[in-house]
Amino acid sequence: MPTPRKRESELQRPRDRRGGEVAPVTKGVLREVTIPRVDPGWHPRAKRIFNALKTSGQADFFQDSDWAFAVFLMDEVTAYASNTRRSSQMLQTILDGLGRLMLTESDRRKARIELVTPPQEETSAAVVAIDQYRAALGVA
Repeated sequence: MPTPRKRESELQRPRDRRGGEVAPVTKGVLREVTIPRVDPGWHPRAKRIFNALKTSGQADFFQDSDWAFAVFLMDEVTAYASNTRRSSQMLQTILDGLGRLMLTESDRRKARIELVTPPQEETSAAVVAIDQYRAALGVA
């Protein structure tokens, strides 16, 4: 007769529910980033995707290597869109690359990144009062 299976509390080393111990994150320094320009030779779809990347919130996390990868992908999108015979494998490769750049909301959720609306800046009562005094005195 087989022996009963041990409970998690009886195991020698308790395991995390995610399947193992979580390794610590190695941290580096954020560098200044230069966002490349849109290549005029790109396909219009590639230009639209690239411009969307530049204005989307995940771009806050991009470094020069991410932008270089995005340029490479836009070259591939242009080649794919310009070709009359399109490969499903090439499309899947492009979509995987765009997922690495967190192009869609679901990609960002997988990366555990949530974009939030910035809080509204409120004008303090003191600033409003000073502006009213200036307007009343004609000093503006």
